[in-house]
Amino acid sequence: MLTCTYAIVCGQTPINRQALVERHNVTLHQADTLAALTLGNGNFAFTVDVTGLQTFPEAYSKGIPLGTQSGWGWHSFPNTAGYNIADTYQPYHLQGRDITYAVQKKNAPAVEYFRQNVHRLQLGTVGFLILKKNGQAAALTDLKQVDQVLDLWNGEIRSSFIIEGIPVKVRTVVHPHKDLVSIKVISPLVKQGRLKIRIRLPYPTGEFADAGANYQDPDRHQSSVLKPGLIIHQLDTTRYFLNYSPINTSSPHLHEFLLTLDEEITIEFSPHEAQDLPSFAQTENDSRRYWQAFWKRGAAVDFSGSTDPRAFELERRVVLSQYLMAVQCAGYMPPQETGLTYNSWYGKPHLEMYWWHAVHFALWGRADLMQKSLQWYETVADKARAIAQRQGYQGMRWQKMTDPWGNESPSSVGAFLIWQQPHFIYMAELLYRQHPEVLAKYQSLVAATADFMASYAWYDSTTHHYILGKGLIPAQERFKPEDTFNPTFELAYWHWGLQTAQLWRERAGLPRNPEWDKVLQGLSPLPQQDGIYLAAESAPDSYTRPYYMTDHPAVLGTLGMLPASPALDTGIMHHTLNKIWTSWDWKDTWGWDFPLTCMTAVRLGEPEKAIDALFMKIRTNTWLPNGHNYQDDRLRLYLPGNGGLLTAVALMCAGYDGCTVKEPGIPKNGKWKVKWEGLQPMP
Repeated sequence: MLTCTYAIVCGQTPINRQALVERHNVTLHQADTLAALTLGNGNFAFTVDVTGLQTFPEAYSKGIPLGTQSGWGWHSFPNTAGYNIADTYQPYHLQGRDITYAVQKKNAPAVEYFRQNVHRLQLGTVGFLILKKNGQAAALTDLKQVDQVLDLWNGEIRSSFIIEGIPVKVRTVVHPHKDLVSIKVISPLVKQGRLKIRIRLPYPTGEFADAGANYQDPDRHQSSVLKPGLIIHQLDTTRYFLNYSPINTSSPHLHEFLLTLDEEITIEFSPHEAQDLPSFAQTENDSRRYWQAFWKRGAAVDFSGSTDPRAFELERRVVLSQYLMAVQCAGYMPPQETGLTYNSWYGKPHLEMYWWHAVHFALWGRADLMQKSLQWYETVADKARAIAQRQGYQGMRWQKMTDPWGNESPSSVGAFLIWQQPHFIYMAELLYRQHPEVLAKYQSLVAATADFMASYAWYDSTTHHYILGKGLIPAQERFKPEDTFNPTFELAYWHWGLQTAQLWRERAGLPRNPEWDKVLQGLSPLPQQDGIYLAAESAPDSYTRPYYMTDHPAVLGTLGMLPASPALDTGIMHHTLNKIWTSWDWKDTWGWDFPLTCMTAVRLGEPEKAIDALFMKIRTNTWLPNGHNYQDDRLRLYLPGNGGLLTAVALMCAGYDGCTVKEPGIPKNGKWKVKWEGLQPMP
């Protein structure tokens, strides 16, 4: 096992972390709607345009939208038809019995209702109203000499621009512990009354990707100035407040408020009325302390001195990904795939993606940021147990597409996924390695997770093996649940998860669970054909049917996300990687598929292929100036790609349990020079 986890232990000079971070500050000199910048604290995020505020939301609505979202901001449309989640259940006859799943059905209004509700709210836009000399509102094209910097080290955005020859300078910060944005503006336009704060409060669109620009339903919600410095917004049964310094406020249109600006203003979004708002200087100081402490603790990786032309770009992606994941994904529940900027899948988290959102925090020495959301599983455990009981299983079946309270959302795919089940054990294990005291805290949840896994596997008296499925969809979502059984990755993950759960029992002084051992000893072998691992035993045409050569090459996770299991043949996995590398339809993949491939290459001893995987020239592997991983017009940012990159780089540098190669993912061709501190090895 690698023991060198800090550069100083290896005799290296400590990394100059401030210089490392600051050389990747984001600088913009023109409006780029895919380069909007975000400030936040993990539970609240505020995304701005080149003015430093959310002045032109319509212009950015098809790029990185100008969102304001929080962990508490959720809303449901009234259930006037009295739909019940049971209306979405459909029985499937599997393993000799009927099992109900909450699935999508055509022309089923209950399904659409429960997919759409609850949904995360766009809380509103806080922008400027900039008046030109002729009294008209300035447009984005009226801004000249734009200069904007995201100061990563201090967590601050500094923006400047010129309107009709008059300069405007803006500094924007978000409080590290409150849902609060504070700004300071210096411009002659302030005293002239030509620069005001404009707040707009939208109503939800109810769409898959609500970008917060719905101002077409003014009669469906209510907003008003409750008292000086306090705006209330009521949307059906959801209510929240905007607290700000008591200054002149007018409301020229429904759900629009103009605030007189006196150089600085602080605005807090809250489900409650607030008092004693901090000043800009206080918020700025708190932000600086928080972000400097963030960068100084945990891990760092420095690629300076490398001659490979990709090294600087890899370092940029790594630095910006750390920032974005801390801003977007370090909250008190698993995040959505587009974080706290705009909605994807109605703003609901997908628990199979949680691995990609959170594992890196533990590997980068910031396990506390993973622990914040891992604790959420305790609050939804009853709902997970109810799903398992309804389907006739033991323990807890963790949700897939869910909400803050653990309710299911019907899905034609999500209802049948199972690879989110061992995630909890994986992350609890990572946390235990750094904080053994969590053994008592999470022992019962680890056990309940394993109970479900063991009871889900059914014994086939013909093959004398335990089988996963039928009635599942693998991580590679290309297979029909009615036909699919024994996917390779899930078999390996089941083995690792149950074995680790047994280890937790032993650590607690308990005997091994005999039911878990039965499954471990009898689990089906990893399916292969012609010396290559199949996607699933039920898919012998895994590499001959073109449709099966798209989406996630999840079979690679068998040795990549996971360590080698006793049942794995690394030679066969090597052939599998080569087959996928040369034959996969890479244009039909997702952002985390590239770090997934990288990790498999690392564990197979192919560091140059690992680097090549991270730099495949595929649209879904596009990295924007602000560090976001672009997928397509629907998903203009995709945080599992960022989290996956950080996990892959940790493996490349710190290795894994039992690894004897120094920096196993860094090519030894003389072109790469890497210094790293604080990374933890993977299992």
